Amino acid sequence: MKLAPYFLFVCVVNAAIAAPPKEIWTVTSGLSNPESSYYDAESQAIYVSNVAGEATKKDGVGWISKVSLDGKMIAEKWVEGLNAPKGIRVHKGKLWVSDIDTIVGIDMKTAKITDKVQISAAKFLNDVEIGDDGTVYVSDMADPNIYMLQGNNTQVFLSGEDLQSPNGLILHDGKLVVGGWGIGMKPDFSVKKKGGLYSVDLKTKNISKLSGALGNLDGLEYEKDQRWLVSDWIRGDVFRYDAKTKKKTMLLKKLKGAADIGYIAEKRMLLVPEMNVSKLHAYELK
Repeated sequence: MKLAPYFLFVCVVNAAIAAPPKEIWTVTSGLSNPESSYYDAESQAIYVSNVAGEATKKDGVGWISKVSLDGKMIAEKWVEGLNAPKGIRVHKGKLWVSDIDTIVGIDMKTAKITDKVQISAAKFLNDVEIGDDGTVYVSDMADPNIYMLQGNNTQVFLSGEDLQSPNGLILHDGKLVVGGWGIGMKPDFSVKKKGGLYSVDLKTKNISKLSGALGNLDGLEYEKDQRWLVSDWIRGDVFRYDAKTKKKTMLLKKLKGAADIGYIAEKRMLLVPEMNVSKLHAYELK
């Protein structure tokens, strides 16, 4: 992903450091700027979005890869013809992926694109989350909005600077939990203030802070007992954040673009796309 000035931004964060998790395997070929990793229990496979070209360019070179649980490439270009695909989620046999200004639906059985819903006002659609009712939530990091798709109808769920250039999304206990990239994001992706975690009540849309500033947050997964797994793209860090104790514990440091992580709870497996070197890592968490 070519965002050169963005790579050079540096920040300092104090955090506890845990013993690094055990690396299980790494996929080192067949990927190109992997952004998001997601495990689908029904197909028992991991799906990876590949930006391939530039993150904001409609060049048609992006694709989705399919990887086995033991790190073998099942289908390098499971679905092709996307632009710069990012966040991935699966709901009732359909994979949904964000693609710059479009939400794309893919039939899992046929690997065919069945839906393309463009949001004309969107600038940089990023992560995707899906409710039990099928509502698709998508963050727009460049223009602070969270959109919702119901059927073929899209609308703004929430907008404004309070969203901290929203990136990672996950639904938990009736709330949408969000990882913010930061406040006052500039065209080079630098920010005035680093992002944190917060939750949004789905009914009232009230925002509750879960943390202070943590970093330029990208991937977000729930572990257990109010502990969250989070990646910081700029620093290349992956850490655990305990919302009860407000403690941040470092797991991995200085990866080259720690993007949208995935987590397989029953296997305690953490998936980490290392975007700038086109790798996908799997780690065992203790």
